[in-house]
Amino acid sequence: MSILYVSPHPDAFPSLRALIAARYGEAGEGPGWGGAHPRVSLQPPPASRTPFPPPRLPALEQGPGGLWVWGATAVSQLLWPAGLGGPGGSRAAVLVQQWVSYADTELIPAACGATLPALGLRSSAQDPQAALAALGRALSPLEEWLRLHTYLAGEAPTLADLAAVTALLLPFRYVLDPAARRIWGNVTRWFITCVQQPEFRAVLGEVVLYSGARSLSQQPGSEVPAPPKTAAQLKKEAKKREKLEKFQQKQKVQQQQPPPGEVRDVSGTMPDSYSPQYVEAAWYPWWEQQGFFRPEYGRSSVSAPNPRGIFMMCIPPPNVTGSLHLGHALTNSIQDSLTRWHRMRGETTLWNPGCDHAGIATQVVVEKKLWREQGLSRHQLGREAFLQEVWKWKEEKGDRIYHQLKKLGSSLDWNRACFTMDPKLSAAVTEAFVRLHEEGVIYRSTRLVNWSCTLNSAISDIEVDKKELTGRTLLSVPGYKEKVEFGVLVSFAYKVQGSDSDDEVVVATTRIETMLGDVAVAVHPKDPRYQHLKGKSVIHPFVSRSLPIVFDDFVDMEFGTGAVKITPAHDQNDYEVGQRHGLEAVSIMDARGALVNVPPPFLVRQACPGLRPGRTTPWWCHFGRGWAPQASSPTCTCSRSKDVVEPLLRPQWYVRCGEMAQAASAAVTRGDLRILPEAHQRTWHAWMDNIRDWCISRQLWWGHRIPAYFITVNDPAVPPGEDPDGRYWVSGRTEAEAREKAAKEFGVSPDKISLQQDEDVLDTWFSSGLFPFSILGWPNQSEDLSVFYPGTLLETGHDILFFWVARMVMLGLKLTGKLPFKEVYLHAIVRDAHGRKMSKSLGNVIDPLDVIHGVSLQGLHDQLLNSNLDPSEVEKAKEGQKADFPTGIPECGTDALRFGLCAYTSQGRDINLDVNRILGYRHFCNKLWNATKFALRGLGKGFVPSPTSEPGGHESLVDRWIRSRLTEAVRLSNQGFQAYDFPAVTTAQYSFWLYELCDVYLECLKPVLNGVDLVAAECARQTLYTCLDVGLRLLSPFMPFVTEELFQRLPRRTPQAPPSLCVTAYPEPSEVWAAPASLPPSPPLSPCAPCVLTTTSPGSGPTHDCLVSVSSPATGALASAVSGYVQTLASAGIVAVLALGASAPQGCAVALASDRCSVHLQLQGLVDPARELGKLQAKRDEAQRQAQRLRERRAASGYTVKVPLKVQEADEAKLQQTEAELRKVDEAIALFQKML
Repeated sequence: MSILYVSPHPDAFPSLRALIAARYGEAGEGPGWGGAHPRVSLQPPPASRTPFPPPRLPALEQGPGGLWVWGATAVSQLLWPAGLGGPGGSRAAVLVQQWVSYADTELIPAACGATLPALGLRSSAQDPQAALAALGRALSPLEEWLRLHTYLAGEAPTLADLAAVTALLLPFRYVLDPAARRIWGNVTRWFITCVQQPEFRAVLGEVVLYSGARSLSQQPGSEVPAPPKTAAQLKKEAKKREKLEKFQQKQKVQQQQPPPGEVRDVSGTMPDSYSPQYVEAAWYPWWEQQGFFRPEYGRSSVSAPNPRGIFMMCIPPPNVTGSLHLGHALTNSIQDSLTRWHRMRGETTLWNPGCDHAGIATQVVVEKKLWREQGLSRHQLGREAFLQEVWKWKEEKGDRIYHQLKKLGSSLDWNRACFTMDPKLSAAVTEAFVRLHEEGVIYRSTRLVNWSCTLNSAISDIEVDKKELTGRTLLSVPGYKEKVEFGVLVSFAYKVQGSDSDDEVVVATTRIETMLGDVAVAVHPKDPRYQHLKGKSVIHPFVSRSLPIVFDDFVDMEFGTGAVKITPAHDQNDYEVGQRHGLEAVSIMDARGALVNVPPPFLVRQACPGLRPGRTTPWWCHFGRGWAPQASSPTCTCSRSKDVVEPLLRPQWYVRCGEMAQAASAAVTRGDLRILPEAHQRTWHAWMDNIRDWCISRQLWWGHRIPAYFITVNDPAVPPGEDPDGRYWVSGRTEAEAREKAAKEFGVSPDKISLQQDEDVLDTWFSSGLFPFSILGWPNQSEDLSVFYPGTLLETGHDILFFWVARMVMLGLKLTGKLPFKEVYLHAIVRDAHGRKMSKSLGNVIDPLDVIHGVSLQGLHDQLLNSNLDPSEVEKAKEGQKADFPTGIPECGTDALRFGLCAYTSQGRDINLDVNRILGYRHFCNKLWNATKFALRGLGKGFVPSPTSEPGGHESLVDRWIRSRLTEAVRLSNQGFQAYDFPAVTTAQYSFWLYELCDVYLECLKPVLNGVDLVAAECARQTLYTCLDVGLRLLSPFMPFVTEELFQRLPRRTPQAPPSLCVTAYPEPSEVWAAPASLPPSPPLSPCAPCVLTTTSPGSGPTHDCLVSVSSPATGALASAVSGYVQTLASAGIVAVLALGASAPQGCAVALASDRCSVHLQLQGLVDPARELGKLQAKRDEAQRQAQRLRERRAASGYTVKVPLKVQEADEAKLQQTEAELRKVDEAIALFQKML
């Protein structure tokens, strides 16, 4: 009998690892050597049993005198071979081995280094904090990986999880306190999940996590004295200790996170720098717990009158199988910014979350899991048991997408979250189907559908990938070992029937495999080559069928030979030709893609594409006429199964869309429904005008089972029905209702009716089309339905305008008599920085969480191993990642990602996302942080803001100027939100904070705050507070986390102020200040400051006297008034205004501030005149080009008639300004030439 020798110590994690592996082996296939399960011994191996003792425990003796194996890794693999994740070399097995190796080489040393000194089992010469830092570095890859994975490799524990969990037993028991576990939240969640598995619990019992009651210095055990250290060592350690203390102080501040749901205490020290991880850790649970996202917040009920109005929007329900991608991030960034803006405006606001059951995607995932874990198909398990498995999977995985949406800061009302398979929504689906069926809108018909032979189901157009092949192409097709040939044009001959000669018609096709279903040959009515064949037929070589030659306009005379085969049962165009000419539709494929209704030699074959003829077969030698690559050949594949889509004739349920589409089109024409951008309206009308009836049947088990029943009447007077006959189908909310309706239809008693419910389920888009009102309780009346329907806005990507938006509009109008929303805003599609579509095989797919948290290049590579890519594609994707992200993706944070995505929406139909630009907005967040920190120091601890933001009357010119710029930013922000012009909003806010507040006002403020004029200082402080208060409120919809953090650190104007920024009023222009028209839109003479800075050479000293030349007394007065600001901003010496018409001293460098003002700096010997002349000449050339363009524009024919008067006036003003600048440049050139 085999014996497993383990250590009796309760913390001997290598032995615990072997014992747990043995438990898994007992529950599974048994140990790897095929024998009985080993006996466990807590004693060391007897010396008589082995010639040499095992170097370490655990050890395994395979039978008396048999092979000895020791070490936790080797022993565990032998005891639990199924834990390897699959056969050697498979992707899962490689992933398991990688994580086992990581646990052995990284986690175990780091865990022991951090824990054993605390237990008194190792010298504490190493700094405990440094050891904890090393443990943190080892945990980082785990934390990153487990953000999107329940286990390390696959959907169940493997040897990878076993190795890592046992390696971390000591830290979780003795070191990682609750605060640390919050930092490593994903690792903690995974660790607890694993140790609660029955096999773990059987060995470990209840794992008690460290409570933090003892400090490291209080851990039991004696310390081994360290050897004496040299003076150099002591000096080096002192420096390291000093640096570590600073780092620990910073970390202490960063890690001070409140318990979930509690507000953070911001009364302490503000961290030195912005950290997204710190800022974004605590606010969302508090927002959610306080109910800020609920429409009921601050009012008695949602139906209470609100003069501000109501805003309602439902989320495009993401798939329950899904995980966050950049499309979700863009959608939710836009939707959340709109929702927060409306909420802050005081409107009764509801953003309703929900999740889609994703019929095909979910069923495929669970079927694969079932086969992998139990070796069973869904048919072997049975429908009810399989559905239980799906629900179980949904409960385990279904909330993942919600957690990710919360990471993005989405302010959804989670109390109203809905799932399309919930009882409430399922009842709405049944009601909608029955009503539409009773009205004849839904009907049964046998038509061509997109069919996936792998899924054994019809699929929707959105699940069909259309590929345009150029020439001969080999594609992988499920069910075929070798790749299959496509993109080949095959020509073969049909003999003309009744012809005495060898008269024949040569047809060309890329689908030769369907020729057994041919029922005709078609040619163009005007093709002169075939006029003599009118009224004739050809003979099919394999079936006793005469194929008529039909003349139809759809034939392209230039394609192939100008004659095409007609297979109505397997091609949409052929089906329509068959309908026009009354041709029979002969189906030659079953649901699995196998051939049927064909001669015996072909019955054993699969049609797609297994009927391709060999070049030497007798048939080809006799009838073949040519073979050539097709320049362009469309091929359709299933996006889910990658199978070739086959058009098959199947009886299905259809929605009659003609009248509903007309109503939806008319709503846009009348203006009742606005579609933005308006360019999409033309596409909307074109699609509605050419709409086809919608197939809503899916041959699946997961989904809403169709509430329709096939009727069998147990009465000889009533003939039996057939499936396509709609009279023999009845719908009902219950089977009893359906039975009563069937009995009434056939005039018999209900007891003579037998019903069989349709096995199929409804297309997922059918339930999604009801989403705007089904989530509110329809068809039952409710408060939510009366208040929030119709909704205000539907925001989504333009790629699902027809698959979802159009169907919501059609079904909403049909079933409720109302549009489901008043406006539709369609955003762009995200592509990579090079404009390429996001594709896993290209390696350019970006997980938003990777942008938020950052990820190394190796981390990106590791994600590919857990994808469905072929090994060859993995290498290609790695090269793409290396090219685009050579050092990985830096941590940007949620706020920067949201702001960046919204700023990108100006690019039109597609967004070429560059992560470096997102990083720039992360730096913008840091700028906000530093500006606020400086401002809080300037305000002082005793600062009390005035009750209102109105100016006190003693404000300086720069105070009044910054207030005017703030007013303009508020105006542009509100205007942009109303017009869905998000780039205009982000630009206005970014420019105000960066270029006007930080670059100008804060610099001008420094001497004022440090000066002796107390009135001026107080006015400046009040103005500064107003800028911070209003500026943070402006940014809040885009950057909710950092603005909340900074806003909470500001004092409040009144004690009644709202508790959170997200429920504080959004600024209105009148709130800040009605700016006088006399104030300029740019900083007062601010062009002078950059002129001084750019004209000065880098090494010419810190200050330079500045002389300002002006063109009018008014400009001179303004220049004198702001000379102090110019001196501050430019770090200049004396700033003086020259008398009108006076010349500057010889040897001055000249820079142009505007057409009315120039700056002269005495820089003789300090600048390179030749270099300055080059810059001025370039500026002169550009000004000349601009002036010439304006002159040509104004001289164009019809300019004075066609161009609006205001534009003409603006052009004239631009020309005058440009000509004035040219004169100034010429003067400056003349001055520098004198310096040569």
